[in-house]
Amino acid sequence: MADQINTLEELSAVAGVEAVSEVLIAYEPIRDELGRSYATGKRKDAVARVWIKPGSGKVTVNGKEMKTYFARPVLQMILRQPFTVAGVEDQFDVMATVKGGGLSGQAGAVKHGISKALQLYEPSLRGALKAAGFLTRDSRVVERKKYGKRKARRSFQFSKR
Repeated sequence: MADQINTLEELSAVAGVEAVSEVLIAYEPIRDELGRSYATGKRKDAVARVWIKPGSGKVTVNGKEMKTYFARPVLQMILRQPFTVAGVEDQFDVMATVKGGGLSGQAGAVKHGISKALQLYEPSLRGALKAAGFLTRDSRVVERKKYGKRKARRSFQFSKR
């Protein structure tokens, strides 16, 4: 254990000054001049731009309240999941704009954006969000239609005579 690195000076001597600055940047909160963190979330064809800031837990999507934009309780639950996992319910206000896809994909995109923004605002929450799988973009998308097929895989009905 004699070659263990204990201080930043020792790390900079071994790895170089650039490596130390990159390590420090990765664990510092990233916020704009208004105290907000921004992230982009994606799911299927939907893309969400999400800003979070400390507040009372108000969620606004495309200028509407969350309960009016996402009327189904399941979609509202999806949006609340990152806060529940991180243990910060009703501590952040969310302002999101989302385009493309359907309501389910949009809810997933906003959830992805909230998770990424939470991790940027408070880097200590990264472990819980990553363990729950909220920082990974769900890469499942609709399969394309192939020629000679009725849908992506479904064939036309075969007729012997």
